[in-house]
Amino acid sequence: MDTLHKTAARGFASMDEDKQRHIARKGGQSVPNEKRSFSRDHALAASAGRKGGQNVPDEKRSFSKDRDLAVQAGRKGGKSSSIKNVD
Repeated sequence: MDTLHKTAARGFASMDEDKQRHIARKGGQSVPNEKRSFSRDHALAASAGRKGGQNVPDEKRSFSKDRDLAVQAGRKGGKSSSIKNVD
């Protein structure tokens, strides 16, 4: 008996590995480094994140619903920044 499962010959997973790599490589090369604005301008990235957060209704903000979650996130951020500043 044939134990191999037949699947449809379509989609990314059904392509040979070389073709998958070729397509994936294009994604990584789509935006040149000099045009990646958020990695070059921290203030712009912060502003965009703030605008996105302001567009979420208060009742759907996870930290406003769960104070313990906010406390844990704050502690984690504080520990992370204190580790970086030890240098």
